[in-house]
Amino acid sequence: MTRNAWDDHAATFDTEPDHGLTDPTIRAAWRDLLVSVLPDAPARVADLGCGTGTLTRLLTDEGYVVDGLDFSPEMVERARAKVPEARFVVADAGDPPLPAGEYDVVLSRHVLWAMDDPEEALSRWVALLRPGGVAVLVEGSWATGAGLTAAQTEQLVRAVRDEVHITHLPEPIYWGKAIADERYLAVSRR
Repeated sequence: MTRNAWDDHAATFDTEPDHGLTDPTIRAAWRDLLVSVLPDAPARVADLGCGTGTLTRLLTDEGYVVDGLDFSPEMVERARAKVPEARFVVADAGDPPLPAGEYDVVLSRHVLWAMDDPEEALSRWVALLRPGGVAVLVEGSWATGAGLTAAQTEQLVRAVRDEVHITHLPEPIYWGKAIADERYLAVSRR
């Protein structure tokens, strides 16, 4: 989608259960999932493709220091209102203008698949990490035909890092509904 399309989508983006995380049960499931793979707070997180800042809010509430980035000014405006204590940048996640080697975590949710060159983007994301930093990618291969399979994401991660662990997420608790497509978490610690 284009920047204008994402800007237009910003006003209703949080209405999807897995986008806004307004349901306490869904929010708790995402919190538990993410905290289980992240280093202890107050680790520094780069939330790439942060959208309206829902994951930034979730992690900030858990004590993490989060910088969000999205190429949609409308999404970032909503993120700033949702998480005023976080820092947000309007920029392309494919080439994030964030300081290299400064983050404990690079997090993206449903962003890698949309990159023109996912391997190059992932290489740039990994460059943001401190030694021992973790890359956390929530991705999927959706019924619409868009996205990346877990095998594709694993191959992309292994091109830039030695290790990746895939956890499939078919449970409706994460999405607010039953799903028939492939959704997963990819975590790379080295």
